[in-house]
Amino acid sequence: MSVHCEEIRLNLPHIELAAHLYGPEDGQPVLALHGWLDNAMSFARLAPKLDGLRIVALDLAGHGLSGYRPAGASYQLWDYALDALLVAEQLGWQRFSLLGHSLGASVSMLLAAALPERVARLALIDGLLPLTHEPELAPQQLGEALNAQLAQAGKRRPVYASIERAVEARLRGGFPLSREAAELLASRGLAPQAGSYTWRTDPRLTLPSPLRLSPAQAEAFARALRCPVSLVLAEEGLPVQRAEWLALIESLPIALHRLPGGHHLHLDDEAGASAVADCFKALFAAP
Repeated sequence: MSVHCEEIRLNLPHIELAAHLYGPEDGQPVLALHGWLDNAMSFARLAPKLDGLRIVALDLAGHGLSGYRPAGASYQLWDYALDALLVAEQLGWQRFSLLGHSLGASVSMLLAAALPERVARLALIDGLLPLTHEPELAPQQLGEALNAQLAQAGKRRPVYASIERAVEARLRGGFPLSREAAELLASRGLAPQAGSYTWRTDPRLTLPSPLRLSPAQAEAFARALRCPVSLVLAEEGLPVQRAEWLALIESLPIALHRLPGGHHLHLDDEAGASAVADCFKALFAAP
């Protein structure tokens, strides 16, 4: 498929981010945040179906064509939230909406809860709550993260003889997705290397997080949301597999939509993208 959008660069004080820009200049301002190890192509099917929106679909730090965080830095949810806020500042958006998938949905939720005066609406796809751990597991989590960082220096990037091999690897790892979705993500996520290909993503993105919120903290953020929220859950997605997440989600005063498909239902095919877009149209049409 061809993607009709503008490629832009955003120079933040600490990092350069790449993005796709969709929609009219006078459209409702929306920042779109993709999932872990994905990139801005995650919204290539969905964004053109959301009329009247000015969508900036970011490559999150360390993903796609965006820069890496400096040595010694890590990729935490609150760091992505700050990046998104700084992008809004650069664009002159005092108030804006967020469109998030998976990791991007969790980042969007945290930002909206922390700064309700800045976020007008939340459109979320198969994600809301971040991964958590009980407080007593924090020392173990930090130890595992520190050891993994020490071991990272000796690891080499995976190299693929062809784009097709890289797509096959993507299809075998992580969440199930369609071949065309994997190809779209690979078109932006791969870099040539001496006649072969490797992923552009920062290898540090696969390291364990040194710190996670506790379940109680995550719930406090979710219950602090003040803007209208529309959440699409995939029948074969991630939140429905976690009973504790689903119970909390169903207790929140949000518009909840259940659609057939997997975790990348908005990207797997045109029908899924259209169904997700239909769920969000009422959210963005509201005054």
